[in-house]
Amino acid sequence: MKIDLTGKTAVVTGSTEGIGRAIALGLARAGATVVVNGRKQDKVDAAVAGLKQEAPGAEVKGLAADLGTADGVAAFVAALPACDILVNNVGIFNPQDFFEVPDEEWSRFFEVNVMSGVRLSRAYAQGMAERGWGRVVFISSESGLNIPVEMVHYGMTKTAQLAVARGLARRLAGTGVTVNSVLPGPTLSEGVAEMLKDEVAKSGRPLEEVAADFVKEHRSSSIIQRAASVEEVANMVVYVCSKEASATTGAALRVDGGVINTI
Repeated sequence: MKIDLTGKTAVVTGSTEGIGRAIALGLARAGATVVVNGRKQDKVDAAVAGLKQEAPGAEVKGLAADLGTADGVAAFVAALPACDILVNNVGIFNPQDFFEVPDEEWSRFFEVNVMSGVRLSRAYAQGMAERGWGRVVFISSESGLNIPVEMVHYGMTKTAQLAVARGLARRLAGTGVTVNSVLPGPTLSEGVAEMLKDEVAKSGRPLEEVAADFVKEHRSSSIIQRAASVEEVANMVVYVCSKEASATTGAALRVDGGVINTI
């Protein structure tokens, strides 16, 4: 299968590193014009330059904005009024005991992880429907189904994304616009590397080994028994964004390594 997204403009939020950057690279290599996003201009500029090197000839642009706020989303949309593909990837996570998470943190997680995608989808999806083609993808998580005891507030936002994506898919029925969720499991992104850095330093073992041990201990139902790579997650997202995925909508597609213990 050859995925060709030439002529399509793709927005990938939170794409200066990690899963978002890998998705941006995959879409760029498939021919899409990719808009990279992050909060800081210098990181956006560095990501754009790096992606252009890794995908020679690709058209990659950058647009810095804090999408965890209504004003940030409004500024982003004003600078880019339309797109064909929207990947709602931006998100935050932080292990914290339920009894220690204040109201403000619940609100912050909801604004960044959920409302960013709600606002951007509201801004872009109607135009996609009017043009008769579009792709909206929410990067959820297996944590949306297996709520992690150490991050209940995070799991709540990932469940909410599943609800929004399913409902929006039904709202856009028959328009040629598909809306799906992708659910990664433990993935070896920069964020996970940061979370495990103390153990890596203490043990002197490679990050991949430490991450595999983390998966075995905290996600023992994993079938692959390791963390996925960002590229493995991106491969699923690129397919979902393709013309070939036209009959896949309203779905929650798992790239979780088998962590979710159900058929």
